[in-house]
Amino acid sequence: MEAMKLPGPKGRAMLKRDSAVISPSYPRDYPFVMDHGKGSWLWDVDGNQFLDFMAGIAVNSTGHAHPEVVKAIQDQAEKFIHISSDFYHQGMIELGEKLDKIAPMQEAAVSFLTNSGTESIETAIKLARYKTERTNFIGFTGGFHGRTMGAVTFTASKSNYHKGFYPLMNGVVHAPFPNPYRPILERKTGEDYGETVVRYIEEQIFRQIVPAEEVAAILLEPIQGEGGYIVPPAGFFPALRALCDKYGILLIADEVQSGMGRTGKWWAIENFGVEPDIFTTAKGIASGMPLGACVARKSVMTWERGSHGNTYGGNPLACAAALKTIELLEREYLKNAAEVGQYALDALREIAARHPSIGEVRGLGLMIGVEFVTDRETKEPAAALRDAVVHRAFERGLLLLGCSRSVIRIAPPLSISKDEINQGLKIFEEAVGLAEKK
Repeated sequence: MEAMKLPGPKGRAMLKRDSAVISPSYPRDYPFVMDHGKGSWLWDVDGNQFLDFMAGIAVNSTGHAHPEVVKAIQDQAEKFIHISSDFYHQGMIELGEKLDKIAPMQEAAVSFLTNSGTESIETAIKLARYKTERTNFIGFTGGFHGRTMGAVTFTASKSNYHKGFYPLMNGVVHAPFPNPYRPILERKTGEDYGETVVRYIEEQIFRQIVPAEEVAAILLEPIQGEGGYIVPPAGFFPALRALCDKYGILLIADEVQSGMGRTGKWWAIENFGVEPDIFTTAKGIASGMPLGACVARKSVMTWERGSHGNTYGGNPLACAAALKTIELLEREYLKNAAEVGQYALDALREIAARHPSIGEVRGLGLMIGVEFVTDRETKEPAAALRDAVVHRAFERGLLLLGCSRSVIRIAPPLSISKDEINQGLKIFEEAVGLAEKK
């Protein structure tokens, strides 16, 4: 496919205006200036068409401008747009009921609604401290939990997220996330690598760094996002749940990116057979409207009136979008994510067999990571090649996003079709070939 000349004249004019008034801190990788979108397709301000394999960082779960979501937002906007969380409204109550119904725990679940993923994490941190009366936490290397001060302390996917912001929040110790492709701890005979990591926490961190009885919670993504779309070994979560139960530690699952049907189940942790005490969600919950939630067992969310609050959390427009999003996922897109996700995973593994630069393809549902290496034996990350693939794909009409040092994430809308996957993967493989030749 012939490369487009990007950005076009309107796009270049927009970039110039942006640079004059918008913070330079935003991590923009290539110059896509959006005009509108429909389903899995996007158009820039110059009329160029693109297939979307990143869904606004796994946010547009029902695709762009789904007519039923748009109608739900319009209907609510005609009634009222804001009332604040100091008062009550039906949408907020109904969303709490829905989250209780689909929560990955048997016990009744209670929600605190927020505006973003990082705000949901901050809520979970405060709740864990309040409930346990402990002040320390365990996080994981490679994790991404947001950029506000508490959340960014747990974030350990790039040191750049910490640079210039020390001192961070006290009381967070990081353990290595169990990455089967890049293990760093020595396993015992017959031990699952996930079990190795949990043993490390108990034998090294609890013994040498922080006493277990002073740890409030262990916070992690069931499948790491920014860290490389890493799926942990099967033994990890059962061992981690047992460790938390042994020492009275809360288990917090950050489902901001991995939840809302992304893996073909409501929550990624459901793939591993354990229940969290608290989980957070955002991104795909409202098809692009700013909304998040910290959801906990009813026996955990027992803080007193006024202990925590916000102004915009549970915004009526966002709640309306979320309720319609959940309905659409229940009706068809949860199943589609599982089926089309497996189809895409199989197709990507066939592509990998033809391209030596691809070290591994991994994932669940429509949360798939493709890791690029300079050599499959040494597994040396091929960061420059990965970036070249992203840019060559963009020039040919496919939007991708990288993560970790040398991974491309495949995270399209959950509504995407197999035919659209085929179209996108054709461009993807062409981009890989061009990058390898260069």
